[in-house]
Amino acid sequence: MNQFNTRSTLTATVKAPLEVASRPLFVNRNLFFLMVGIFLILLLPDFAYAHGMSEEEKLAIIEGGNLRYMWLGATHMLSGYDHLAFVFGIIFFLTNFRDIAKYVTAFTVGHSVTLIFATFNAIQLNYYLIDAVIALSVCYIAFTNLDGFRKYLGINPPNMMVMILSLGLIHGFGLSTRLQALPLSEDELLLNIISFNVGIEIGQISALVLMLLVIATFRKSHHFQTFSTITNYFLIIAGGLLFLMQMHGYEHTANAEEFTNSTPPLQNAVDSKKVVGIKSTAESQLSEWKDTINLTIPARGDKEYKVFVKQGAVFNYSWVTDGEELFFDFHGEPSGDTTGAFESFEKDTVTQSSGTLVTTFSGTHGWYWKNYTNNPVNITLRLTGEYQRKDIALDVKESSPVIKKSKPKHDSID
Repeated sequence: MNQFNTRSTLTATVKAPLEVASRPLFVNRNLFFLMVGIFLILLLPDFAYAHGMSEEEKLAIIEGGNLRYMWLGATHMLSGYDHLAFVFGIIFFLTNFRDIAKYVTAFTVGHSVTLIFATFNAIQLNYYLIDAVIALSVCYIAFTNLDGFRKYLGINPPNMMVMILSLGLIHGFGLSTRLQALPLSEDELLLNIISFNVGIEIGQISALVLMLLVIATFRKSHHFQTFSTITNYFLIIAGGLLFLMQMHGYEHTANAEEFTNSTPPLQNAVDSKKVVGIKSTAESQLSEWKDTINLTIPARGDKEYKVFVKQGAVFNYSWVTDGEELFFDFHGEPSGDTTGAFESFEKDTVTQSSGTLVTTFSGTHGWYWKNYTNNPVNITLRLTGEYQRKDIALDVKESSPVIKKSKPKHDSID
């Protein structure tokens, strides 16, 4: 195979007498690459869960057209470090355009098929498990680059083309889970998906050009073998670390009751003494809901429900579906703000959620739900505390949140 033939030639080159004469520089290079690798590994915890899309991207894709989907696909790929690490491993020892095009095309076909098929048919898999497998694919490609199957297992490696195509299918599921976290257009669903996929390929090509330049620069050096060895070992370590972190995230979602703190979600500007008082009061009020609202989220549709809350107010909430999971984003929007800024307090894909919110700003607070199933989903939402319903109090002026005298009486927490 070209990949390993090239590697053998490079190994022979490293044995030249020039390396002995430049051993101090050789050692310094090794130390430099090792330090860079350790530094990047230390940064990984900050990036391990950054693969999702930001709130700004979500808003843009809701309001934008297909060009916006394309742009988001490109930027998403450029920030998808696990996908890029896999592509980097694929091209590491490829030296001619034909081989590069062949293997990269196989990966592209693989992830495009599952991205389009899974998203169009609303097939959802646990994204932590998918990302865990993607992390292992990075380990696999680096292990292959190191000729690990022959060195350590004494067997020939699997057919590289088949493996890259197969792993590309898995990467496509990972891209699909991220895309399905967005409210997609029901009327132009397929066109939206294709536009996003085209953006993915644009981002991949852009990153590929940069990778080839970096590798070509190091390939001219007689230290390339050292660079390649250290880099591929680093990819194995990074992929292993990502795998462990994704499995840890999966444990949080699969066994949420074991990891959830008993204190309901609170905004971060509340001191510990106040949190204790809020918790005990909230528990005593759970059976005394002030409002019960019934909502229906249409098939593959979305809906919001908001209440107006003053700064420092407290309200309890609980909502449950009739069985199906919904993606939700519990957030607040400051009064008088014209920039579109908002703060998310909690988001997940579940069948129910409950807690207490202590507001740090005046404005609308509430939920956005997205239904990815092919059937309508009913929600029962219960509320109590200091708030004004926007659906029955349409005259609330958010820029000047003054509570009217006719406001129903309620208990308050100082």
